[in-house]
Amino acid sequence: MDLGSRAAMRRPNESLCVCFVLSFLVSLSSAPSRLTFRPRHRLAHARQFAAVYGARMRKVRGPLIVYTRPNALDTCRLGLSIGRRIGSAVIRNTIKRQLREAFRLSQFDLAPRGYDIVIAVLPHKPLPAREYRETLKALVRTSHEEWLKRERRHSRAGQAPRRETGDD
Repeated sequence: MDLGSRAAMRRPNESLCVCFVLSFLVSLSSAPSRLTFRPRHRLAHARQFAAVYGARMRKVRGPLIVYTRPNALDTCRLGLSIGRRIGSAVIRNTIKRQLREAFRLSQFDLAPRGYDIVIAVLPHKPLPAREYRETLKALVRTSHEEWLKRERRHSRAGQAPRRETGDD
């Protein structure tokens, strides 16, 4: 085998490598942001949960109850409230893990602005993550539309719309 045929044999692999690198770079540039679930995306304190519950925006669909409240941030934050009556620790942790994953994958598609979201769960058997994701999206979108109605109602009444701070 001569040198020319060896180089010809290597070229398909080199072109595959170049194509892979280019497609990887294109996928990085087209992604809006990394889909992570960092501490800044979480509600961690009782006063944050109380503020969301106090906003009195509650939407129910299937086994999920979603409470929302606008925040001054450009991202949504998530809090989970899953009581012992849901089932054993294994079941509760499975549901929490699936809900966090559903939020992580759809956090940029939920609403055009930031919301604090608390998800409470009714007793049920764990569902596929896809169903949690679809339900979460539908509930937050419905809630967003309701918040817009509230703001229009307040602006017509001459009141300034309440804009919540994000540092609670």
